[in-house]
Amino acid sequence: MSEGSTKEPFLQLRGIVKRFPGVLALDQVDFEIDLGEIVALIGENGAGKSTLMKVLGGVHQPDAGEILVEGRPETVHKVSDANRLGIGFVHQELNNLDNINVAGNVYLGREPRRLGLIDRRKILADTQPYLERLGLDISAGTRLDELSIGQQQLVEIAKALSMDARVIIMDEPTSSLTLSETDCLLAVMEELKAQGIAIIYISHRLGEVKQCADRVIALKDGKNSGCLDREKINHHAMVTLMVGRELDAAHQHPDTEKVPGYFQVKDLVTTCYPGKKISFTVAAGEILGFAGLVGAGRSELAQAIFGVDKALGGTMSLDGRPVMLNRTKAAIDRGIYLVPEDRKKTGLIVEMDLEKNTTLASMAQYRKAGLIHARAEAAAAREQIRALDIKAPSGKTIALNLSGGNQQKVVLGKWLSMDPKVMIFDEPTRGIDVGAKGEIYNLMYKLAEKGVAIIMISSDMEEVLLVSDRIAVMRQGEINGILSRPEFSEEGVMQLAVEETEERHSA
Repeated sequence: MSEGSTKEPFLQLRGIVKRFPGVLALDQVDFEIDLGEIVALIGENGAGKSTLMKVLGGVHQPDAGEILVEGRPETVHKVSDANRLGIGFVHQELNNLDNINVAGNVYLGREPRRLGLIDRRKILADTQPYLERLGLDISAGTRLDELSIGQQQLVEIAKALSMDARVIIMDEPTSSLTLSETDCLLAVMEELKAQGIAIIYISHRLGEVKQCADRVIALKDGKNSGCLDREKINHHAMVTLMVGRELDAAHQHPDTEKVPGYFQVKDLVTTCYPGKKISFTVAAGEILGFAGLVGAGRSELAQAIFGVDKALGGTMSLDGRPVMLNRTKAAIDRGIYLVPEDRKKTGLIVEMDLEKNTTLASMAQYRKAGLIHARAEAAAAREQIRALDIKAPSGKTIALNLSGGNQQKVVLGKWLSMDPKVMIFDEPTRGIDVGAKGEIYNLMYKLAEKGVAIIMISSDMEEVLLVSDRIAVMRQGEINGILSRPEFSEEGVMQLAVEETEERHSA
């Protein structure tokens, strides 16, 4: 609430403490929000934002502190308790079932029944308006595994809207969304606010926070670090509260010679768009950014290059030598590595510790007489923890217990402990804070300085324009144009992303 207000806030968290093995995640944290208010919760990765919201959402139970709704202490031991209090949660990591349809996910556990049976027709009919409200042009009967990550995120938001929640927690809801989808979501948030709904908005995209938030509450190292009212919200003030230090104002591209034609893809056909062929080259030492709307086929291209998804045709070559398609081992053996879009599902084994995750792809290097050389494995993990500034007590820390940004660093460390020639980054800073983003960008620049060819797929327009040497824009399964740095602009990228062009730039 604003300074000077005496009105009792709708929701309060007081003195919240939460411990995990070896980690004090929350230390006497306070938070409050009123109905019809958007409060942004910001902080670096590991600051405790998601943990605090999981306490409020009934996922975690606090070790100390209290939750008050309309001034009354409430017990939130499980998710159903939070739902009963009108608290809906849109998680950063998707929590849905991809083997059932959209409507089934939206009403999972709350299915209306008729004569004792689930009323599937009503579920479909009730779900469709929420999809339309979010600008999601799909049927409620579509299976979830047919949707992109961005579309699945919108389904999670539709689920929260369907619960008539008085408080909606949005944890990085735009991390996989395009500009148009993000604008749609922000408009929906304003509509919900006008209807008296409270929204807790967690995001590392500070431009969005400035655009939508009535107040900002910041956490640092599991503690409150400050609060900003609407008129005081700006990029500098937020960064200062989050990190307590000045960040580099700009990131400089490496001024190194680019060796053209180092990595070549010719007439590659993916199963997602079997009628389209994709051709491009990446120079050694170059960062080629890939932009486009959700569903344009960027991630499918990356997975086909890496051999995870089957390529229906085409060729690849690295430094003049052919690379076998549809063989992940062949890609890895040649130094072609993929940092995937969904780190939790395909980048990590979250039940394993940092040491095992770091050395998983290079296990053969740590075998001695048929056994794993534990000391060498531990040393490799320690080096990556140090080099990437991974916030973890030790290499024995389970990956599941790390924040999203630190999990992403573990995925990077897995490949950087080897010898990359081509690095494919698919949404490399999804769910990563402003300070860690700079670290990832500088890491890319250092790899480029060493002559690594880098492919970066990102839905963050600012990121694509900042980091790339060239930008390939995809539309409906093919490259609709490639922009050189002097041609960079948001308008230029979006025009190629949405409009069909008869003459395309040469790759």
